[in-house]
Amino acid sequence: MGVAQRGRRWLVPVTAVAVVAGVGALGPVVADASPDLPGITAQDLLAKVQTAKVDGLSGTVTSSTDLGLPALPGMAPEADQFLDLLTGDHTARVAFAGPDKARVSVLDDMAERVLTTDGKTAWVYDSSRREAAKITLPARPAKPEVAPEKETYDPQAAAKKFLAAIDPSTKVEVSGTESVAGRDAYKLRLIPRTDKTTVGSVTLAVDSKTWIPLQVTVMPRTGKDPAVQLGFSSVSFDVPAASTFAFTPPKGVKVTEKTVPAAPDKKVTPRATPKKGTPTKPERSGRDHPTVIGQGWDSVVMVRGQVPAGNGPLDQLLAKAPTVQGSWGSGRVLTTKMVSALITDDGRVFIGLVTPDTLQAAAAKAPR
Repeated sequence: MGVAQRGRRWLVPVTAVAVVAGVGALGPVVADASPDLPGITAQDLLAKVQTAKVDGLSGTVTSSTDLGLPALPGMAPEADQFLDLLTGDHTARVAFAGPDKARVSVLDDMAERVLTTDGKTAWVYDSSRREAAKITLPARPAKPEVAPEKETYDPQAAAKKFLAAIDPSTKVEVSGTESVAGRDAYKLRLIPRTDKTTVGSVTLAVDSKTWIPLQVTVMPRTGKDPAVQLGFSSVSFDVPAASTFAFTPPKGVKVTEKTVPAAPDKKVTPRATPKKGTPTKPERSGRDHPTVIGQGWDSVVMVRGQVPAGNGPLDQLLAKAPTVQGSWGSGRVLTTKMVSALITDDGRVFIGLVTPDTLQAAAAKAPR
């Protein structure tokens, strides 16, 4: 398997969880004494966050993640690396400029993984493997292939996931101030009023000058420790130089090349906004394309594809999982303090930051 595929293998699963959970997996964010800032209403602060925009930024992003995933002894090295990204503390150096320029360097104990793009060419480099992939991007992409990685390590992108969940079932309040990465910030707190989600609250530390989210803290409905804390430990809002997004592979590194085809020209017909609880249809064909059931905090993602059978750690975990059944069929349900998953016998997988009962209710509404 080429380095481009292997590189995406540790990107895509984390991104998938980010889409579901609204955050990526990245150490504790430095916070100082509460600064004295002018008062602001929750409505005004929310409006400023939703319209905030900067031309570029750079800094160090750290995170602490505990989704309640169980330990799986005997996990293959690559799968173990994936679980490591969803637990514990992680640090990355990031730089963004506009919609098409991004650089993320994930720092491990003895290695570094780099993903960078200047809008025309993307590089994926893994120092532990001594391999790199050079990806030529189309002039007219539907979405840059490396874009999900930017969302995974960008607190602003993570915050937007949660802001999109705001509806009448969300209480929004300003819960104080704090200092993050040496900058004064307001704390905007989102509290789900529904008991169908495992999320207790989400707090965004919003920069008092740029109105950009500097930190995202997700608290579970049960427990006192954050499930995820993602944010800057240092940040600059100066636009990074163009050279920041260039990459030259070190000597001796194996390089593979790939070209991403351009998106076809086609007219897009606007779709009506679905009613709450109505499954959204896939935007393209394919049994493995996700379908979203519900909206806001109750959202559940369904993917099709039989879970491989065998004697691996996942099979051991599924063997211990409770069996459930309903009008949707039968299957097994896995639960953690944040994530719930339903694996049906007919090859569908439902996952969300919701209760097991909510998963089964979504399964009953989902297409076969």
